[in-house]
Amino acid sequence: MSPTPATGPGDVDALTDAVLTASRVLVAVSVRSVAAAGDRLTLPQFRLLVVLHTRGPLKHATLAEHLGVTPSTASRMVDRLVAAALVQRRHSPVSRREVVLELTDDGARTVRQVTSRRRREIAKIVAKMPEDRRRALVEALAAFAEASGEPAVVGGPEGGWG
Repeated sequence: MSPTPATGPGDVDALTDAVLTASRVLVAVSVRSVAAAGDRLTLPQFRLLVVLHTRGPLKHATLAEHLGVTPSTASRMVDRLVAAALVQRRHSPVSRREVVLELTDDGARTVRQVTSRRRREIAKIVAKMPEDRRRALVEALAAFAEASGEPAVVGGPEGGWG
C-alpha cells in the first residue's frame, strides 16, 4: 500500500508519513554503507564521525549536544572510536585546560568512503525518478534539512553524512 499523498502544503500528517517512508529507505542505505566499512563501526558511531567531519573539532559536551545524547554516552562512544584510531583527543588551541575531539586521518577517510558508497546508492534511486519530481525533491529536502538545523552536504562526494 503506497502512502497517501499530501493534499496541500499544510497537510502535516501526510507529509510526515511520506518523510517516515523515505527515512526507512535512507536508513537502509545508511546501514548498508556503514556495514561495508566492516564490523568496527556502528551507525551511531558513524554519526559521531560525521558530526566531527562537518563541524570540526568539538568539546565533549558540545558533541553530545549535537548527537542528542548524554555526555557520558558520547564519552563511551568517543572512547571506542579513540581505541579504533578514528578520533583523537587534543588540547584546545584556545585553552590548554579544554580537550577537544577531532577526526584522525583514518576517521576522515572512513567518513568519505562511507559517504561515497551512500551517495552512489542514493543516486541510483534518484535516477529512477522523473526529472520534474527530482527538482521538487531538492527544494523539499533542502527546506527539511534547514528546518532541522542540519548543515548541508557540500562538495559532492567529500560531503558529510549525506
